[in-house]
Amino acid sequence: MNYRRDIDGLRAVAVLPVVLFHFGVSAIPGGFTGVDIFFVISGYLISGSLLDDLERGQFSIGRFYWRRARRILPALTFVIVLASIAAWFILLPSDLHEYSLSVIAASTFWSNIYFWKTTNYFSIDAELRPLLHTWSLSVEEQYYIFAPVLVYLIYRYASKRWLTILLPIAVGSFALAVMATTLAPTAGFYLLPTRIWELALGAMLMLRKPPALASRPLTELIGLAGFGLIAFGFLTISESDPFPGYNALFPCIGTALLIYAGQPHADRPVPVATQVLRLTPLVWIGLISYSLYLVHWPINSFVHYLSLKAIGVPTIVAMIVASVALATFSWKYVEQPFRQKRAFTAPMPIFAFSATAIALLCVGGLAGALGKGFPQRFPDFSTERVVVGDWRNGVCFNEGASRIENWNLADCTRTHGFATNVLLWGDSFAAHYVSGLEANAQKIQANVIQYTYAGCPPNLSYFSYARPACTRFNERALSIIRDANVQAVILSGRWTDYQARGFDGLQKTVDRLHDMGVKVYVIGQSPEFIADVQKIAFFARREHVANTSWPMAMDPDINKQVLPFVNGATFIDPLAYLCDAAGCSYADAGTRQFLYFDYGHFSSAGATLAISKYWPSFAASNKVAKAK
Repeated sequence: MNYRRDIDGLRAVAVLPVVLFHFGVSAIPGGFTGVDIFFVISGYLISGSLLDDLERGQFSIGRFYWRRARRILPALTFVIVLASIAAWFILLPSDLHEYSLSVIAASTFWSNIYFWKTTNYFSIDAELRPLLHTWSLSVEEQYYIFAPVLVYLIYRYASKRWLTILLPIAVGSFALAVMATTLAPTAGFYLLPTRIWELALGAMLMLRKPPALASRPLTELIGLAGFGLIAFGFLTISESDPFPGYNALFPCIGTALLIYAGQPHADRPVPVATQVLRLTPLVWIGLISYSLYLVHWPINSFVHYLSLKAIGVPTIVAMIVASVALATFSWKYVEQPFRQKRAFTAPMPIFAFSATAIALLCVGGLAGALGKGFPQRFPDFSTERVVVGDWRNGVCFNEGASRIENWNLADCTRTHGFATNVLLWGDSFAAHYVSGLEANAQKIQANVIQYTYAGCPPNLSYFSYARPACTRFNERALSIIRDANVQAVILSGRWTDYQARGFDGLQKTVDRLHDMGVKVYVIGQSPEFIADVQKIAFFARREHVANTSWPMAMDPDINKQVLPFVNGATFIDPLAYLCDAAGCSYADAGTRQFLYFDYGHFSSAGATLAISKYWPSFAASNKVAKAK
C-alpha cells in the first residue's frame, strides 16, 4: 500500500475531539464519535494490508498477528505499566481491586465485555476507571480474530465478491446497532456485533475500491461533505443521544467520503479537503494518535480521582500538554523501535515479548484482585457501616435473581393505618426512599406500597435484554393498582440512566395511569456524586474541607429534561430541596451521618431527610397535597 498523509491527518481529526471531549470541553459534545472514525480507518488500512499480502502470495495468519503485535502491544504495555504505578499510589483499595481486574481484561483484549458488565461509558464515575478507553482496542482485536480468515476465503474461494459477502454482514450489524439503541444501549455501545459495520465500511471501501473521480468539482464536493458530516457529529451528537445506530452514520460516512476523495488521480489536482488533511501539524498528531489515545485517558482519570470534582481550564490545558508530551515520547521511543527492522522485531522475539507482556500484566492484575487492592497502602482510610434500612430484597425489591411472583401486597405495604393507598413504583432510586417512610408516616398519611426492581424504570414502554422480566414487572403494576385500590402512584427512577433512550415512554405511562383515575407524582433525579461519599469524605478531610457539601457529578439539567414528559402528573425536583449553588450535602453537617451509602442512593438518614423535605402528603383519600 502507498502511504497517504491525508489518512494520518484524518487520524488527527479523530483523536483530537476524543481527547477534548474526555477532558470536558463542552464545545465538542460529540467528540466521542472520533472512535468511530478510527474504526473506519482501521478497517480500510488493515484490509489493504491483507489484500497486498494475498496478491503477493505472502498471506499468513502468523504474519498478520506479528504485525498487529508490533503495532498494538508495545505502547499498550507501556501505558498499562505506567498507569499501574500511578494506580498503586492513588487508587483506594476497592478501586485498585477493580482496576486490577481491568488490567487483565485490557491486556487480553476483552475489556469491552468487562466494562459492558461493570460501567456505562457515560456514567458519572466512568472517569475514575483508568483503562476504560481500552474497550475500543478490544473491539478491533476481536474483529481481527475472524477478519483475516474471511478476507482470505473471499479472495480464494468466492472470486473476490467482496460486496456480496461483506455488505449483508455490514447491513445486519448496522440494523442490530439501531435496535440496540433502544433495547440494549450499553451492550450496543461496547460490543463487537454492533460495531462490525463500521470496520466493514472501511474494508469494503478498500477491497471494492471505487474508481477515483476525474471531476474536480465533484471530488471537492465529496471532500466538503465528508468534513461536514464529521463536524455535524462532533457538534450536534451528545452522550444523551442514542449511539451507535443512525447517529454513527455521520462520522462513519464522513470518514469514508474523505478517504475516497483523497484517492490520487493523475488527471486532477489534489482536492482541498485532502490538502487540509495533509497539513504537517495534523499529520504529526496523526502519527502519535495511537499513543495519544492511550495516554490521555489515564491522565484524565487520575486527575479526576484526585479531585473528585469538575476541573478548571488551567488543569485541562496542563492535561493536554502532558498527554501530547507523553504520547510523543511513547511514539518515538516505544512505537517506532518496534516498527523498525531490528533483531528484536523478528516474529519469534515479538511473539515471545507479547506472550510475556500479557502474562506479566495478568499476574499483576491477579495479584491486585486477590490482594483486595492492598488496603495497607492507606492505613488512614476506613469505611464505616452506613445504615441503609430494609428494602426487602427479593420480594419488594427485585434484583433480577428472584421471581416477580415473589412480590406480595402484605409484605410490601411499608406504612399502615391510613385511608389512602399509594404505590411507590420504580428502580433502586425509588427503593432508596423506603427506609425513610416509617419516620415520616404521619407526614405522608398514606399506606405506601413498595414496588421496585433494580435497573427497571417505571416506564411501560421500557425493554431491556439485560432485564427481560422488567416489561412483565411493569405491566403487573397496573393490576396491582386496580386490585389494591391504589389512589395515587409515585414514580421514581435513576433518570440519568435513561437519557439516551428518551422519556417518551414515561409520558405514555403517566397517561395510562391518568386514564385509570389515579393521581400521579413523578420524583425527579436525586443527587449523584462522582464516587462513593465515604471516598469523598476521605479526600475532603485530606484537603481540610470543613463543610459536607460537594458538587454533584451529573447533568444538572436532567430534571428539566424529564419535566416535559410528565404532563398530567405532579413533578417534584429533589435537587431544589437538597442542593444549592455550592453543591449537595453528602452528610449531615451536625451528626456527620452519611446521607448516602454509595454515590447516590440514600441511606436511612438521607431517605428520612428527603421524604421530610419534598414527598407529597395525603391528608384524605380524596385529596392529594403537593410537596411542601
